[in-house]
Amino acid sequence: MKIITWNCNMAFRKKAHLIMALKPDILIIQECESLEKLKYKIEIPPATNALWFGTNPHKGIAIFSFGKTKISVLPDHNEAFKLVIPVAVSAAGYHFNLFAIWAHNPADADGQYIEQVWKAINYYDALLSTQDAILIGDFNSNTIWDKKHRPANHSNVVKYLEAKNIHSTYHNHFKEAQGMERSFTFYLYKHLNKPYHLDYCFASESIMDAIKSVQVGKHAVWSAYSDHMPLIISFKPPKQKQSPPLGAAG
Repeated sequence: MKIITWNCNMAFRKKAHLIMALKPDILIIQECESLEKLKYKIEIPPATNALWFGTNPHKGIAIFSFGKTKISVLPDHNEAFKLVIPVAVSAAGYHFNLFAIWAHNPADADGQYIEQVWKAINYYDALLSTQDAILIGDFNSNTIWDKKHRPANHSNVVKYLEAKNIHSTYHNHFKEAQGMERSFTFYLYKHLNKPYHLDYCFASESIMDAIKSVQVGKHAVWSAYSDHMPLIISFKPPKQKQSPPLGAAG
């Protein structure tokens, strides 16, 4: 299974074939136009499920599944968190909740970026405490911008999730500290000398064990299309249950 998140910098219909070349099973696209406007420039394989959320038909968050992977919005979905979307994922050997994230809500006086994630994880505390989860997307945040006297900062989000045994796949895979990333998911104005790490995938420990690789798209390849680079999480095939040997006691 492969999960990809990419803030496409709008006009996904013109760029979809590029990300689909990576063969995702689940694809989260920020700044995506509404499904009604997705008239692809180059035809791509049809999605098994396609969801879209937002108030601007030119710029919302879309979640797609392909092949035998299925997604559906959880009944617990609170629309107050406009761009933090909880979905149930069902794939061969994998069943978990996925929170697709675009931390961007200019209408919230409390803060439009990491504050949105902070509010959502507190609201969905029970789900995060009792069921396997992945939180993935454009968090628009990094520890380097922490406001120390506000609970809704990046480091506190990380600590909150770690207390539930939910960890950053990138940081776990590359053994890097938050705020000390050596690979970057965002380049301001697409400039190579203005790099930041803003996109994340957090996963429960039981899911983390199945991760095969974590990749960040290269500036030389993707900056022609967006200021964000894709974050690509690949999983090992699920373990098959072993049948008892013939003649073994039941």
